Amino acid sequence: MPEKKTIKLKQLGHATPIPLSPEKALIEKVPNPHPVHDYVVRFTCSEFTCVCPVTGQPDFAHIVIDYVPGKWLVESKSLKLYFQSFRNTGIFHEDCTVGIGIALIKAIAPKWLRICGYWYPRGGMPIDVFFQEGKLPKGVSVPDTGVSPYRGRG
Repeated sequence: MPEKKTIKLKQLGHATPIPLSPEKALIEKVPNPHPVHDYVVRFTCSEFTCVCPVTGQPDFAHIVIDYVPGKWLVESKSLKLYFQSFRNTGIFHEDCTVGIGIALIKAIAPKWLRICGYWYPRGGMPIDVFFQEGKLPKGVSVPDTGVSPYRGRG
């Protein structure tokens, strides 16, 4: 069995305050225990919040992140704290969704990443944002996100 590397994490196992902004948040990584195999990791945040940069009103989204790891995995507590750092951040849906994808690429360099932002309506119109980077490795299956398109009340 290969020797396990010891990683010093700053947040996992420690009391950690919510970062004041996404720029101040730290997305941590841990070694991929199976780097020779291609597989999909999925994170789902069904209660993501930020605020409209113009009105300051709350915005809500269901975020689904799928990625095929390379050498690194996202440490989940750090991702949760990163998501929470958006709660008082004024940001447009497109910038938020794509920005999260770019931050994850920078942090862990996945082989492939897709982020789907299903934003709840404001002003009667939902805005769904999809961002993908890299090429899905051959033979890797990615399940449907399971998020239904917005249909209103009817």
